[in-house]
Amino acid sequence: MSGPKDLPAPKAAPQFNLLPKVVNGGIAGIVGVSVVFPLDLVKTRLQNQTIGPNGERQYKNMIDCFRQTYRAEGYFGMYRGSGVNILLITPEKAIKLAANDMFRFYLSMPDGSIPIPRQMLAGGCAGACQIIITTPMELLKIQMQDAGRVAAQIKAAGGKETKRVTAWELTSKLVKERGIFGLYKGITATACRDVSFSVVYFPLFAILSKQGLQKPTDLTPPFWWSFLSGCMAGSTAALAVNPMDVVKTRMQTLTKGSGERQYNSIMDCISTTLRYEGPTAFFKGGACRMIVIAPLFGIAQTVYYLGVAEYLLGYERQRAV
Repeated sequence: MSGPKDLPAPKAAPQFNLLPKVVNGGIAGIVGVSVVFPLDLVKTRLQNQTIGPNGERQYKNMIDCFRQTYRAEGYFGMYRGSGVNILLITPEKAIKLAANDMFRFYLSMPDGSIPIPRQMLAGGCAGACQIIITTPMELLKIQMQDAGRVAAQIKAAGGKETKRVTAWELTSKLVKERGIFGLYKGITATACRDVSFSVVYFPLFAILSKQGLQKPTDLTPPFWWSFLSGCMAGSTAALAVNPMDVVKTRMQTLTKGSGERQYNSIMDCISTTLRYEGPTAFFKGGACRMIVIAPLFGIAQTVYYLGVAEYLLGYERQRAV
């Protein structure tokens, strides 16, 4: 009588390696933000400008904002505030991208699938995790980016030219005047924006990305497909949450130009903006934000999927969840 046939060894349970995903997320953030930062600066200035009593505007459109900024501040003026952004974008993108993958892994069904509601939950949780870094990063970045606009407005009104402050000087001033929590002004608006953005972005990106897998055994789609998926999902999510981005930007702008309004709360910002500027104000900088977010997330997802950290740290590349 023949012996029992050898049974195939059971497959090892899939594991989630957090470290390479965190490193990949950091690298992705640095590369992405370095490329698109001038567009982000223009977006901030467009969102912060208000309409005068006679309909006058400081900037006519995105191109005019680029032209005025370059003329007044030069090439490096387009990167004002980039230092703090690049410094903090590393942990911010690392948390955002790695946390989404982690939540998707643990929310997956036994067969490896993950329903859309769970994908949205995973994205929302990732967005909530990142605000501990995003809020102070955005607060400092906005002051640095908007300083040139306010200075130009003051100068045009015949006032004195204001001294440009560094990110470190601004941080020290905020902490001295308001304590460490001064760096978290606008955290509620930031949370509303980032959570809702991630709820839209990550499921949409996953659906688009999956369409690019050429074979069932592929770990990730081709790099160009990842880029296009990130661009499409990013621009869609950016437009969807642009109203909250306008509110967040205005709440976090500490130095106002002549005649510009201060806001006490999110609802005060929303109601005041509606009263004086109408509903279209919530889509200020919307096109510019889409142009910023599309390549930012396209580049970030492409770099994230390249597996640089796995190569450097000796980890085996894993399939996109």
